[in-house]
Amino acid sequence: MSNLLAEVKDYLNRTGSRPKRSLGQNFLVNSQVVEKILARALSLEPRSLVEIGPGLGALTQPLRARFGGRLVLLELDHHFCEAWRDQGYEVVEGDALKLNWDHLGLESPSLLLSNLPYQISSSLVIERSLGPRAIENMVLMFQKEVAQRVVAGPHTKDYGLLSVMAQTFWRVDFVLEAGPRDFYPAPKVASRVLAFTRLQDPLGMVEVHEKRDFLSFLKKAFAQRRKYLLSNLKMAMPQTPWQDLFHLLHLDIQARAENLRPEDYVRLFQHWTGKIK
Repeated sequence: MSNLLAEVKDYLNRTGSRPKRSLGQNFLVNSQVVEKILARALSLEPRSLVEIGPGLGALTQPLRARFGGRLVLLELDHHFCEAWRDQGYEVVEGDALKLNWDHLGLESPSLLLSNLPYQISSSLVIERSLGPRAIENMVLMFQKEVAQRVVAGPHTKDYGLLSVMAQTFWRVDFVLEAGPRDFYPAPKVASRVLAFTRLQDPLGMVEVHEKRDFLSFLKKAFAQRRKYLLSNLKMAMPQTPWQDLFHLLHLDIQARAENLRPEDYVRLFQHWTGKIK
């Protein structure tokens, strides 16, 4: 850890830079954590790899030495963009949540890698669940509380829209834990790395617009968690005979949004859209 930490501090001192809190910049300085993340990512044998927020390059530099495919860096900090371009890297400057990912022209299988800033982590997982299809794997570091929400099961306080989207479109596996001392500056919370493997068109949702409709459906379902799910759906879409659908699918009419499993939501959505009758 000491070598990486010394390198980070030296770079910041030489350039007069400071980690930008607004961009969630906490630089990884534990080489053992770096090695485990890279080992998991490279074991998936992607043809293309996109790293969000390379920062000072704890993951990026060893990647260049060990990865033979196309490496794309997505960075919001202009200073870092210029520094990576000067070293010959392919850099896309911009916000990961505003980028048209189809314009990257990624080959399948591609992998997304990142120590994610807290403020974009949930939205990033949800958006990449929609596509592009070429991204078949992701290895992402989250603040621990967000990681817990990704893998949470029904009937728990952490279970919500993020849980359903992640578990509907990905198989999610634990990789490692990282503590505050593994970063500079040290955050106040622990972190967790999860690996995502895209599921093959779960239960018939192939087109992006169908997946966006499913996301919209979930947002309505989880709009008011204290109310019964049936009430939320009736309020949002009153023309649908929701009580009949609940009976058909053997769902509790007094269930709240957090009581249904991801597969229950998929079945309910498919009956609602007429894909299953």
